[in-house]
Amino acid sequence: MNNSFVMDWDEISSLLNGINVHEGMRKAFIEYSKGNSEIPPVGELLFEDPPGEVHIKYGYIKGGSHYVVKIASGFPGNHSLNIKPGQGMMLLFDINSGLPRAILIDDANLTDLRTGIAGAISSELLSVQGVDSASIIGSGVQARYQIRCLVDLLPLRGIKIWARNAQKAKELINDLKDLNLDIEFKDDLEVLVKESKLIITTTSSREPLIESDWVQPGTHITAVGSDTPEKCELEPKLLSRASVIVADSISQNKLRGEIHQALKENYVSEHDLIELGELLDDKKEGRTDDEQISIADLTGVAVQDLVIAEAVYNAKIGA
Repeated sequence: MNNSFVMDWDEISSLLNGINVHEGMRKAFIEYSKGNSEIPPVGELLFEDPPGEVHIKYGYIKGGSHYVVKIASGFPGNHSLNIKPGQGMMLLFDINSGLPRAILIDDANLTDLRTGIAGAISSELLSVQGVDSASIIGSGVQARYQIRCLVDLLPLRGIKIWARNAQKAKELINDLKDLNLDIEFKDDLEVLVKESKLIITTTSSREPLIESDWVQPGTHITAVGSDTPEKCELEPKLLSRASVIVADSISQNKLRGEIHQALKENYVSEHDLIELGELLDDKKEGRTDDEQISIADLTGVAVQDLVIAEAVYNAKIGA
């Protein structure tokens, strides 16, 4: 019997309060780093007029119940059409028969959520003990998810925001009023970086925003915006200063993201890299003192999509 169903974002979002995927996400990263998953290279379509991109990610964890195919797009010009820039869906299939189980038309919100959760996990794991403030670079959808997911894991008292568009940053601050945090806009990125110990970058920049010399000892950076070969938020030589460089997927980060840019310019080598799953499984050592600089470069792995799609499916069927 094929009990498949189609859900739109309104129905999906109504189930999210009963879903906690943090532990499942951690386990999925561990299984990925152990080699217990099948994750083919990312499929990608890039558009120039209008500018946009489509990412196709798919895979499964060995011994699991499902495989996932995720299609997520980003079209910045959608703002002018009053349409969310992110669009897409996740398709969940029975791993034993190939029967479709769920079509989740999520407008890329599940992708944004699972990225926020992975970012928060990385920031909690690698930032210095006692950090009570985070600096967010960017003012879009992912900035919102990173902040909301981060406060679930870290006892933050304040958030500082820098964005190229000050008006959008102020809108972001207004959207986060319910968090009861001290949230402020900073218009000088260099000053912000120099006074920050935890930085999360969430932009689609193709030119470095953060210069190496600005970053102080003891800083952790979680970089989530650079998920194509062209994007770059960090000056590549900054990675040569980092004592800990974490990739969500070494094979994937070699081809895209901040690590890709640093490898291309010979600032780091593959031997300098640690996978997030190895840290979570205590197979590799992360930060060992409060003076080290650490960087987590997250480009998004299909096991994350699998975990969150299965969680929605199970919530729907009452599993």
